[in-house]
Amino acid sequence: MAADTWNRSPTEQRWWSKTILTGAALSAVLLPAGALGARFGIWNYGTGFLLLAAGTMLASIVLVIGITGIVVAHRRTLSRDMPALYIAAGIAALILALMGLQFYKAYSVPPIHNVSTDVSDPPQFDRVAALRGEEANPLEFDAEEIAPLQQEAYPWLETLESSLPPAAALERSVSVLEEQGLDVVNVDETAGIVEATDTTFWFGFKDDLVVRVRPGASGSRVDVRSVSRVGRSDLGANARRIGEFLAAFGAES
Repeated sequence: MAADTWNRSPTEQRWWSKTILTGAALSAVLLPAGALGARFGIWNYGTGFLLLAAGTMLASIVLVIGITGIVVAHRRTLSRDMPALYIAAGIAALILALMGLQFYKAYSVPPIHNVSTDVSDPPQFDRVAALRGEEANPLEFDAEEIAPLQQEAYPWLETLESSLPPAAALERSVSVLEEQGLDVVNVDETAGIVEATDTTFWFGFKDDLVVRVRPGASGSRVDVRSVSRVGRSDLGANARRIGEFLAAFGAES
């Protein structure tokens, strides 16, 4: 039977090349399924990450077997198997490259999820605290641990000096947050803060942000803090979000 498998016509596609291609397709489905299933509450984050790991593992197996199959197909001139094998290997390689990029991000940034432009007196949350849930990361800012890591990785996270008066700066903050797609949940003119929540597309992770506006020497001082609800490392997402806010705020001031 094995001999029959190899001795078929070179123009007839074999079951094993179809199986390899099916494995590649399945690995490509597992990744978004795991993330989107968690986002829409079909399963929890843990299950979503397990599906992500399963898809990555399957892609690794497909890549190894696919490359082996390509070598065999070339040696035996199995022309009908070539496209399926190349497509399978390409899909697997792309998946591993994407996941490798995520691992690189994880190891290239500090394992923190709580960053602020003012590490000595970070802006404080108000209404958002009640929305985070009991299992969310704590909101306490451990400056002794976080500040050195943050300042080394994100030295550009600094207080924004604006020429706008405090009231106008607070209004500008609301506009910028809404333009960036965040859900503004609280505007407190007395305290000079705006609170908002950002929901990621993949997994539906929620990160909370607070903008604090205080009078400055010639206008106002704007500080921003962003905190992830779950996870130890944010892959740099909170710092990037603050940077985008500061850039947009400064460009419009």
